[in-house]
Amino acid sequence: RTHLQEMYGVSLSDGTINSITDRVIPAIREWQERPLERLYAIVWMDAIHFKVREEGRVVTKAVYSVLGANMRGGKEVLGLYLGHHESATFWMQVLSDLSQRGVEDILIACIDNLNGFSDAIEDIFPRTEVQLCIIHQIRNSIKYIPWKDQREFMGDLKQVYRAGTLELAEYHLDELEDKWGSKYAVVLKSWRSNWTRLSQYFKYPEPIRKIIYTTNTVEGYHRMVRKVTKTKGAFTSDMAVMKLIYLATLNFEKRWKRGIKNWPTILNQLNLYFEQRINESDTVY
Repeated sequence: RTHLQEMYGVSLSDGTINSITDRVIPAIREWQERPLERLYAIVWMDAIHFKVREEGRVVTKAVYSVLGANMRGGKEVLGLYLGHHESATFWMQVLSDLSQRGVEDILIACIDNLNGFSDAIEDIFPRTEVQLCIIHQIRNSIKYIPWKDQREFMGDLKQVYRAGTLELAEYHLDELEDKWGSKYAVVLKSWRSNWTRLSQYFKYPEPIRKIIYTTNTVEGYHRMVRKVTKTKGAFTSDMAVMKLIYLATLNFEKRWKRGIKNWPTILNQLNLYFEQRINESDTVY
């Protein structure tokens, strides 16, 4: 309503707006069930939370977002799923839905470090390489570092995740542990236990590294969604959430027509690493 008033000087009641937007519900259902491609190069997955009125009270619900890069470099939202608090169990349902809609393989999946999430992906798509978001890992680490040590610690940690090679990164990780391990054991334990999935991006050239080491691609999509939903205190229903995000997504996808920057270079590099899994038909426009 605020958007209509600001853009067009039109003021409509909530009832009128709901009546109009209800007409998109069949389109949402069709979009949610549409067939997907056999193979996706990169998929970013994350959840965004909203307040929703339910049975006379306001509860927090999660919208699970799946943003994919197809083999032609196009970006698209593969699916939006509404559930309660984010969990690996629900992500398993999301991944199963992607499989049922035709996805046979995902080369690289970029996610946060939700407990059990990586295992859920590898259960449905066993050949997928899982890259944990470095930025999420850093944020989780900083929570345990007092302000007086943060600047110095972050300077040392930067040597790890910005290293040019895996070997150099592991050398700096050893240094980090030698210097800070006794003081912040929980932080170093987290980096060590997650290192295999945190460090996948080191094997790739810079163009691929830049788009997989963080979930920033899907978080950028979420920032755009927030701009559209920021005036909403609490949504009246689950469908009210989905209607607004769906309509906003259609608008966002128009901006993605140009595709991912430097895609021909990235595609050539992906073919070197995943040649046996990419068919020529996957890249045909």
